[in-house]
Amino acid sequence: MSDLIFLLPIALTFLLAGFVKGVLGLGLPTVAMGLLGLAMAPAQAAALLVVPSLVTNLWQLFAGPRFGGLLRRLWAMMAGICLGTWAGAGLLTGALAGRAAIGLGAALVLYALIGLAGPRFAVPPRAERWLSPLVGAATGLVTGATGVFVIPAVPYLQALGLEKEDLIQALGLSFTVSTLALAAGLAQGGAFPLATAGTSLLALAPALLGMAAGQWLRLRVRPELFRRWFFLGLLALGLDLALRPLL
Repeated sequence: MSDLIFLLPIALTFLLAGFVKGVLGLGLPTVAMGLLGLAMAPAQAAALLVVPSLVTNLWQLFAGPRFGGLLRRLWAMMAGICLGTWAGAGLLTGALAGRAAIGLGAALVLYALIGLAGPRFAVPPRAERWLSPLVGAATGLVTGATGVFVIPAVPYLQALGLEKEDLIQALGLSFTVSTLALAAGLAQGGAFPLATAGTSLLALAPALLGMAAGQWLRLRVRPELFRRWFFLGLLALGLDLALRPLL
């Protein structure tokens, strides 16, 4: 009975997170980290999302049309993500882990505000060579500290002017590399034991089910309206996570 009480909220969380990803093409780790962070340490929540995040993002990555071209274009960003996550991994599992919930909440709030404001950025091609590794390193540091890997990677990739399918594949590439780097950082810090890996594997089924339902709904609703409510909910969740330890 105790196992059911522990696993049911996790299953429902990944069902919802997969649903959001199915509708919007992103959001699974963000939603999962935010909701699980209400009930457990961010390092434990990050360990649970490794398998569902990795599998769904690999699916998104290899379903796209131009993997090789995107990898050649974005390799410096991917290298920066790996280095940044390695440098920041101790923030999630080390002595400062107690403040990770505040950092997680702040990251969610920032992401929600950017999503609601919808600013239009454009990165000139000549700036990509030096900006890509910096954005990757910054994304890695945020990933290592909070388990969330959307800031600043998502706004940056959206600013590159990629075609829709290329953008979705680029997001899949960034999220896949971030997930692998995060898993390595958690394992190095002793926060990814075998038992947690097994629970993460169990979370894959509801994540895939939710993703399938979200993809079905995406054909029948306006994604813009769903996106707005998603960011409003994320803003409230982030504020709660950030402010709760301070109250």
